[in-house]
Amino acid sequence: MANLLTDRAFWVNYWESKKGLAVQLPENYLFHRQLTEIVEENQVTTAIELGGFPGYYAVFLKKYLKLEVTLLDYFVHPPVVNELLKKNGLAEQDIQIIETDLFSYHPEQQYDLVLSCGLIEHFNDTADIINRHINFVKPGGTLFITLPNFNAVNGWFQKNFDKENYDKHNINSMNPQLLKSICEKAGLKNVESGYFGRFSVWLENENQKPATVRLFKKAVWLTGKILTKIIPFESKSLSPYIILQAKKDL
Repeated sequence: MANLLTDRAFWVNYWESKKGLAVQLPENYLFHRQLTEIVEENQVTTAIELGGFPGYYAVFLKKYLKLEVTLLDYFVHPPVVNELLKKNGLAEQDIQIIETDLFSYHPEQQYDLVLSCGLIEHFNDTADIINRHINFVKPGGTLFITLPNFNAVNGWFQKNFDKENYDKHNINSMNPQLLKSICEKAGLKNVESGYFGRFSVWLENENQKPATVRLFKKAVWLTGKILTKIIPFESKSLSPYIILQAKKDL
């Protein structure tokens, strides 16, 4: 079975279908608390976002945490990145861009922080893609990976109302214990892996879905938000994300 669940054509079509990609990122952007803690506690100065076009987290790290940042992806459309930078008060030279295939690229440098958000679940060999992340981590540096949790209600939505998108994801990778064991086997320390977020559901290109689907999704979203506000908890069944964090020995 091929390792890659998507190809370049998929990502070209995916990003070309998106509108309004250049947005102003808020200081409380998703995962801001975790990233801020990592940077402040570890005196992070350099970071690379893998598979992150158009570079939302690279922009966030530069804008709010003042890091030297790099964005690596095998599909990068510079006008979109430049528009995003401008929207956030940054210049083109504020982010280094590497457009390459992660599977043929050998890191020319290592970084204090290596992150990806929504990348590793697009590969069948979870250990392999995580180890490729680790190659970029400087000794003493931090690995930070997030991915969606399609074992939750959100995954049921994807499977039933956007099967094509669902099939582009390796559901087996969405297992915190598996992710932790891979990092420990690779020699990483202080490994933390778990579910994040109380509840959320989403659909790609939602405005193209039938009205009945959109209304049903809105009703479920609202019900779940109310429930988890009254009884706040994170779980496999409801949490929309998984976070993996680990450190490399000096």
